[in-house]
Amino acid sequence: MRVREAELMATESPDLDYEPATSTTPQTDVAISVRGLRKTYGDHEAVAGVDLDIARGEIFALLGPNGAGKTTTVEILEGYRRRDAGEVSVLGVDPAKADARWKSQIGIVLQGKGGDSELTVAETVRVQASYFADPRPVEEVVGLVGLTEKLKARASSLSGGQQRRLDVALGIVGRPRLLFLDEPTTGFDPEARRQFWELIRQLRALGTTMLLTTHYLDEAEALADRVGVIAAGRIVEVAVPAELGGRHLAPARVRWVEDGRQREETTATPTAVIQELSKHLGGEIPELSVLRPSLEDIYLQMIEEPA
Repeated sequence: MRVREAELMATESPDLDYEPATSTTPQTDVAISVRGLRKTYGDHEAVAGVDLDIARGEIFALLGPNGAGKTTTVEILEGYRRRDAGEVSVLGVDPAKADARWKSQIGIVLQGKGGDSELTVAETVRVQASYFADPRPVEEVVGLVGLTEKLKARASSLSGGQQRRLDVALGIVGRPRLLFLDEPTTGFDPEARRQFWELIRQLRALGTTMLLTTHYLDEAEALADRVGVIAAGRIVEVAVPAELGGRHLAPARVRWVEDGRQREETTATPTAVIQELSKHLGGEIPELSVLRPSLEDIYLQMIEEPA
């Protein structure tokens, strides 16, 4: 087990001297509720008044550039870092005053690979399971992450993608109600990434709430029920991926080929354009495509970075 994971599972957690000014009333349908969250390092305000709700059973992707306050926010939610102000409720409990029982309901998959042990896969998961009162059976967990054939293999012998699967196994063996996933597919090839996505969908089907941070916009679009964009310590917007930044209402580019030449028209009513083209061309429209701004296009606009 890595140092930070051990710290998070310990009976006492860092910064427990914090006393919130007001209490947060638990909501049965909300896994995470944040109001007015602030955190300052010296003269730098890393988190500048974040408000956020994440529903139970939801996959929520938190997006933002490096230095936006994303990591600090997540670490506060995990109970690992103290906040300066605001109200936070995670599974109905203030993480700053959480006990071991609360921590047993939280799973954390950190960014770096942890599967470098000389223990076997089964032994590694069994050691992690020993920290929980009612863990999932080792074979069940290993099967969920697709490592059954590697049960007796040393963790250090696994490929990068297999080690990430082992990281998830360690994160879910305690039957967490809430799973934090920090850049889970960094360094994956496209095939391994999509296999991992399927694993995340399986966990969602089991009822696990997940908070995902990722720099891969296609990953957020494929997995998340909703996404939130954070920049300069503030939440810019929260929406379903298809509607973030009004992308579903943005003008579309209709492209087609006519007389051997590529044609294009930008329009707010692509259906009407396609109907007119169909009449003009006598039915079929060669190489027709309709393009709206991608999630990446919208995200870059929000954080004011050039594409």
